[in-house]
Amino acid sequence: MADIGKCNHSSAAGQRGLSGCWLKMIAVITMFIDHAAATILERLLMQMPAWGPITQQNYQGWYILYTVLRTIGRMAFPIYCFLLVEGFYHTRNRAKYAFRLFLFALISEVPFDMAFNQGFFDMSYNNVFLTLLIGLVTIWCSDMVIRRTETENFSKGKKAGMIVLRVIMLAIVLITGSVVAEILHTDYGACGVIAIFIMYMLYHRRMLGFALMVLELGLLGGIIEWAAILMLIPMHFYNGTRGKQIKYFFYVFYPVHLLILSLICWIMGLGI
Repeated sequence: MADIGKCNHSSAAGQRGLSGCWLKMIAVITMFIDHAAATILERLLMQMPAWGPITQQNYQGWYILYTVLRTIGRMAFPIYCFLLVEGFYHTRNRAKYAFRLFLFALISEVPFDMAFNQGFFDMSYNNVFLTLLIGLVTIWCSDMVIRRTETENFSKGKKAGMIVLRVIMLAIVLITGSVVAEILHTDYGACGVIAIFIMYMLYHRRMLGFALMVLELGLLGGIIEWAAILMLIPMHFYNGTRGKQIKYFFYVFYPVHLLILSLICWIMGLGI
């Protein structure tokens, strides 16, 4: 997840708009709503315990609520993708950034499996930190490709050749990252990696990049993902600032909230 900090509207006096932290808070809240529905409510709908609030008579109403909550949850991932690219450009040490994502991917796996796989370790479906890590490595490699295929000092003919080479190498990098995500069965998989790549390539035109990223997620991940287009509104007000730092808060929130939701399910007798 992107390196952002304390929630204030700016890092400089008089600057208006939303800082990166406020975007992350939107992502955290919508993610929590989504995961609460995907764990507690989904299990209630599937198991329909006799003591529960869901009956055959009111099932449709609860299912509609479930669908609405999961739709709200679609807002989170595109924001995380955008902030990952922001972090890529602004972090002081990309290697440490990648290591943090790797570390929290490991930390989060058991809570993630408890929440979504109803077990303690299941490699059939893995947490979003892995997707973000693969996405980060993909755009890091893409950045190196672009830098090493600069055409400023080449003749017209050689420039065309370098451009073709760049396109081929970028395609190889993107396909490799996508395949790795699919092999590891990460959350959002290849379409998540592609979304990060789109945001990276259109970093300097973030509204267009964000819109195309949501379009791609809808086409490859399901129509419901298009609900995230509403996030263009807060994106419009993003002022490019980080705010003061709350170290690791947003990293820790992910495994902790999954663990809490899993424990609630266990207490309710809905499995781990």
